[in-house]
Amino acid sequence: MTPAELKQSALKDARPPAGLSDAAVSLWYLKKGDWEKSHTIAQDIDDAHGAWIHALLHLVEGDLSNARYWFAEAGRPSVKPAQADAVWDEIAVEVLTGR
Repeated sequence: MTPAELKQSALKDARPPAGLSDAAVSLWYLKKGDWEKSHTIAQDIDDAHGAWIHALLHLVEGDLSNARYWFAEAGRPSVKPAQADAVWDEIAVEVLTGR
C-alpha cells in the first residue's frame, strides 16, 4: 500500500485495511479524523515511529510543547503545525516501506 492509498482509504472506507501495522493504522485514524483512536494506538507503539506519530498527534492537537518532546524522542526536528500534512506523508512513507 502506498501513502496515497492509505490516505484515500481513510477518506472513503469505514475501517482500515487488513494487515496494516499499528503505526499505519494510527496514521489511518488520524487522517480519518479520529484523533483519540489514533492517539490510543500510537501510545502503545514503543519505537521511533510511534514517537513520531505521537509528535504529529500533539502537533495537530496544538499542544506544541508536548509535540516538541515527542519529536525529540523520535529523533526528528520539531516542525510548525502548518507542516502537519507533510509530516503525515513522511511518516507514511517510512511506515509503509519499512525504512
